Amino acid sequence: MNVSARHQDLLKKTFLDYQSTEEFMANPLIVSRAEGLYYWDVEGRRYFDGISGIYSTFLGHRHPRIEEAIRRQWEKLAFAPPMHGTSDVTLDFVEKIGSVTPGDLNFVKAFSGGSESMEAAIKFSRQYFKQTGHPSKYKFISRYHAYHGATMGAMAASGTGERKTPFEPQPPGFLKVFAPNHYRDRFSDWDECNRFAAQQFEDVIINEDPETVAGVIIEPISNTGGVITPTEEYFRIIRDVCDCHNVLLIYDEIITGFGRTGAMFAAHTFGVTPDIICGSKGLSSGAIPLGALMARQDMGECFYEQGENFAHGHTYAGHPLACAVGIAVVDEIVEKRLDENAREMGEYLASKLEGLRDLGVVREVRGKGLLRGVELVKDTTSMEPFPELGKALKRTALKNGVILRVDPNWFAVVPALIIQKDQVDELFDLIEKSLKEALTQV
Repeated sequence: MNVSARHQDLLKKTFLDYQSTEEFMANPLIVSRAEGLYYWDVEGRRYFDGISGIYSTFLGHRHPRIEEAIRRQWEKLAFAPPMHGTSDVTLDFVEKIGSVTPGDLNFVKAFSGGSESMEAAIKFSRQYFKQTGHPSKYKFISRYHAYHGATMGAMAASGTGERKTPFEPQPPGFLKVFAPNHYRDRFSDWDECNRFAAQQFEDVIINEDPETVAGVIIEPISNTGGVITPTEEYFRIIRDVCDCHNVLLIYDEIITGFGRTGAMFAAHTFGVTPDIICGSKGLSSGAIPLGALMARQDMGECFYEQGENFAHGHTYAGHPLACAVGIAVVDEIVEKRLDENAREMGEYLASKLEGLRDLGVVREVRGKGLLRGVELVKDTTSMEPFPELGKALKRTALKNGVILRVDPNWFAVVPALIIQKDQVDELFDLIEKSLKEALTQV
C-alpha cells in the first residue's frame, strides 16, 4: 500500500512494536477498520486476519456481544476508585473467571494486560513466600526463547536475548533453561527429549538451593520459540519437581488461555494444574486492555489474614468497562463452545498445513487447537533453517491479503475461535499461495 505524506511524517513521531520505521515502510500496513475475520487498510484493501490481531481477537472484530457489554456498562459506571473500593462488575468478573479456571485457582485480580499480570505474579510469589516463612525464596526459572512481557520483571523472565539486550542489566533472580526443542536433534524420541528438558528445572533448583527459588514460569505452548508444544509428561514432571521443592508453578497463558488450545486453558489441555495462571489477550477479544492473575485460593488467603495486603496496584486494574467485556467474552466462549470449535477447526487447519510438506521446506507443524506453527527449512534432509524464505513470506503474505506471524524460521497461524471450515480453507489457500510465491524469490 502507499503511505501518505502525512502518515509518513507521523510515523517519524512515534515508534512501532519490534520493528524499525524503515523496515515498516518497505512493507507498510495501516488499517482503518475491521469486521469478523478481516481488516481493511486505509486504501480499502481487505486482509484475512490469520493471527487474531496478535492472538487476541478470539471472537473476531467488532463482536456484537462485546459492543453491547461496553454500552451497558458505560451507562452505569466507567471507572471505580481503586484506592477506596472496587465495583460490582469487577467482583462479577472475579466470580466468572473463577468458575472456569482449573483446580482451585479462583483467587483472581484483573489488570490491564499480560505484562501487568506477569509482573504481578512475580511480586505475588515473592510476597507470598515472605508471609509463609520462606523469605529467601525470590528466584524464578523460565526458558530461553520464551516471552513473558515488556515490563522489567516480565522481560527479565523472558528468554528473548535480542529484546532484552538494549535494557541490560536485568533485575537479578531470573534463571533460564532450554525448551525441549533445543535438544531434539540429540534424541531419537520426542518423549525422551521432553523428559530430559523437564529434568533441567530440578537440576537448577537443587544447584541454586531450593530455599532461594520461588517459581517456575513457563508458557504451555511457547510462541516466540516457534509454537513449541511439549508432551503432557513434560508438565507432569515439572509439577512433581515444583511440589518436591516447594516451588510455585506459574503458567503464562496470556496466549493459550480462554479456549485457544481447544480447552478453556492449556492447563486443561495438558492435564496439569499450576499454582498461578496469567491471562490476557483473548480475555477481552482485543476490544479493551485486560489481563488477569489467577492463583490458588489458599495463596490468596495469605493476603487478607491478619491485616495483610498485596503491596501492588494499578490505576486501571479491575476497570469496570474491561471487566464487563471479560465477562461477555467468557460467556460467549462457554455458551457457544468455542473451545470445542477451536479444537475441531484446529485439527482441520493442522491437516491442511501438513499438506505444505509437499513443498519440501517444512520440518514440522506444531501446536494445539487454533494455535499452530510451521517450521521452515531449506530441505528436509539437512533441516537447515531458512530465514530468507520467512522474510520473503512476510512480504508475499501481506501482498496477497493475509496477516501471519513470521519469525522468520517459522510462521504461526492463529485465527479467531469463531472460524469455520470454509474460512479455514480460504486462509490456507492464501498461505499456500504466499509460500509458493516466496519460494520463487529465494
